[in-house]
Amino acid sequence: MSDVRVQHLQGQVAIITGGAQGLGEALVERLVQEGAKVVIADLNYEAAEAVAQRFGENAMAVKVDVSDYAQCEQMAKAALDKFGRIDLLVANAAVLIAKPTEEFPPEQWRKVIEVNLVGYFNAAKAVIPTMLAQGKGNIIQINSKSGKKGSAKNSAYAASKFGGVGLTQSLALEYAEKNIRVNAICPGNMLDSPLWVNSLYEQYARNQGITPEQVREKYLNMVPMKRGCAYEDVANVMVFLASEQSSYMTGQAINVTGGQQMD
Repeated sequence: MSDVRVQHLQGQVAIITGGAQGLGEALVERLVQEGAKVVIADLNYEAAEAVAQRFGENAMAVKVDVSDYAQCEQMAKAALDKFGRIDLLVANAAVLIAKPTEEFPPEQWRKVIEVNLVGYFNAAKAVIPTMLAQGKGNIIQINSKSGKKGSAKNSAYAASKFGGVGLTQSLALEYAEKNIRVNAICPGNMLDSPLWVNSLYEQYARNQGITPEQVREKYLNMVPMKRGCAYEDVANVMVFLASEQSSYMTGQAINVTGGQQMD
């Protein structure tokens, strides 16, 4: 048997927003493994550059605040200048602020919407002209199970992600005949990720009046498969959606939740 790895995205040029850390960094690594050249776009340019340097000529870093459309335009231009085309956008940049509504400052609530929803629109709008000129393109939003079901004391994030599903479906309908596919991935809780370990356990413990250990047990028990979502689980679906294997799929928001969310 051959040990040669099949590269499903050979020759593609991908932009990934929020690609400098956490899930985004893991998705960058997988994109390169699958043969893609990757533009790592992130507000933290230094971290993005550190990731890009690991992959040499196959990656570049760009500083971008996705809530600013002009910066997204510059991101797309940088990708074209470096690699000559844009085949794939992975809209991954997101923030999560969870508070009871009566304690939620409106400016913080709006920030979540600006990054998670407006930022997705801005990034998509910036790459679509190039994809139209090429006659082909692919957009994948990293959404959340919170895009399918609301959660108490997490209104901003859920609202932004519900909006993301609607935007995914709308873009898919708008560009289906132009050979641009648009889909979303809705991961479950990444219970072992730095985001949860360094932030969310404490944040949710305060909101819910329980210990961080009880938070973990609570969320683990919600999953029929009794484990958290791993980066690889999301990366596997991303590669499928980015490849020709999913060429008849558009407008979908695919659950990757261990059975926690089924519609």
